[in-house]
Amino acid sequence: MKRIKALSLTILLTIVVAIPANTQEIRRLSLDDVVRLASEQSPNALIAKHRFRASYWQYRTFVAEYRPTLTLTGNLPDYSTAYSRVWNSVAQQWEYASTNVLQTTGNLSLAQNIGLTGGSISLYSDLTYEKNFETDGERYITSPLNVRLTQPLFRYNELKWQKKIEPLKYEEARKTYLRDIENVHMMAVQYFFNLALAQINKEIAETNMQNADTLYQIALGRYNLGTIAEDELLQMELSYLNAGTAINESEMNLRDRELKLRSFLGFNQTVRLELLIPNEIPDLEVDVNEVLKLAEQNNPELIALERQLVEAQSSVAQAKAEKGLNANLTASYGLRDQDPILNMAYDQPNKQQTIRVGFSLPILDWGQGRGRYKMAQSSEELTRVQVEQSRVDFEQNLMLDVHQFNIQNDQVRIAAKSDTVAAKMFEVTKQRFLIGKIDVLELNNADTKKDQNKRSYIQALNNYWTYYYNMRALTLFDFITRKPLETDYDKLVE
Repeated sequence: MKRIKALSLTILLTIVVAIPANTQEIRRLSLDDVVRLASEQSPNALIAKHRFRASYWQYRTFVAEYRPTLTLTGNLPDYSTAYSRVWNSVAQQWEYASTNVLQTTGNLSLAQNIGLTGGSISLYSDLTYEKNFETDGERYITSPLNVRLTQPLFRYNELKWQKKIEPLKYEEARKTYLRDIENVHMMAVQYFFNLALAQINKEIAETNMQNADTLYQIALGRYNLGTIAEDELLQMELSYLNAGTAINESEMNLRDRELKLRSFLGFNQTVRLELLIPNEIPDLEVDVNEVLKLAEQNNPELIALERQLVEAQSSVAQAKAEKGLNANLTASYGLRDQDPILNMAYDQPNKQQTIRVGFSLPILDWGQGRGRYKMAQSSEELTRVQVEQSRVDFEQNLMLDVHQFNIQNDQVRIAAKSDTVAAKMFEVTKQRFLIGKIDVLELNNADTKKDQNKRSYIQALNNYWTYYYNMRALTLFDFITRKPLETDYDKLVE
């Protein structure tokens, strides 16, 4: 019985040890898969989304300033008891009277900003109920309808300039979001090919280990037969040892780059990634004139330059307005009445109207206003020069990027051919070494070229797709489908 219990316990422990602590899911991803997942769930894509949301609500706030606002205000209640100073017209002297009053007020107003002039117009109606506990009297004070106009004269029209600047800001935010997503795609390309290169290095290290082991055993046999010198044998042994070190290093590098891509895509540690390296690329050649036209229409940097120039012009207009005469026109017209009975308080209201013009004119400011105006003018000229220079630099860099992209197709084709040739050359060199036609140095040289050209092919693919997504980011245009890049902006702010 004890033996049976011990055997059962041993079997149970074996089963428990055999079960992995964390069951890992293997995800085989192509480049398109990585790019799509990056735009959907990477932290960088979420940051771009929230940055756009902030700009969206800023624009919505601007739009709301041009729409009427309906506001209800009031005091429920407003009670006071005190001695008030009042004028006695009969006795021709000031007297103090006790007050014990309760007031309840309500006001409903409809206001609208006037963007063209920078003023505002409002309609409002109010009702006040007043109870005097000293006299035990009560009354209703009504204002059924009032109209008020407030209009700045000779002043800076902030609403007018906001109407020019804010739409540019919002359009810049829309285009910036699309560009940010393309930047996420470029990051995805880098992470993808970093891991792809690590996978290739692991495969190269394993292949080199097998070759080094085989060649070392052959060299050892030849040395025992006296057909090769000891230094050649030691060279083969060194290659075998280096191959073992390369396997360990490639394994660590593979895990490190897999961790980075997994973190970038938002996967947890239970997911293992294996990449499917693309063997084909689109046969594309873009026209520089088309790219310049698309960038002019869509690139957020150029929209930002236009916005900066308009903002500088706004600053000049503000400084110019503030250095001279400033005035405000306020006019109102309305009806007002009072009565102890609520219905009668609306029966025969009296007209009331006011008009007021206030102004300020600097008489002696020691040149402050003129100085601010001149500074704003200089700032505008500086901004204009910087904008023009930035446009020139942008176009020159864009043309260089177009040229770089257009040669990538040939670069990939040459790298692929070189990889094939180098691999074939190594096999030929290996066979010649096996029959004793060449020495170890030539074999090692062919092996090095084989590995270098394999890595160069991966780097050429990396360059091609990086330049491709860079072209998309600059123009916000998909050159494969021949369609502009778009997104559902309404869905982003849900």
